[in-house]
Amino acid sequence: MNLLIVLIPVALGLGALGLAAFLWSLNSGQFDDLDGSAERMLEDDRPLP
Repeated sequence: MNLLIVLIPVALGLGALGLAAFLWSLNSGQFDDLDGSAERMLEDDRPLP
């Protein structure tokens, strides 16, 4: 039972840390361009002969 006194705040702290990291990534624009990487993958970078 004493272990729960430690584990519950640790779990809540890690959850809050994960939520804070997710909200930071939303606000910093990490998910703005969802199609850019998919389209860049299809482009051919080799010069034509």
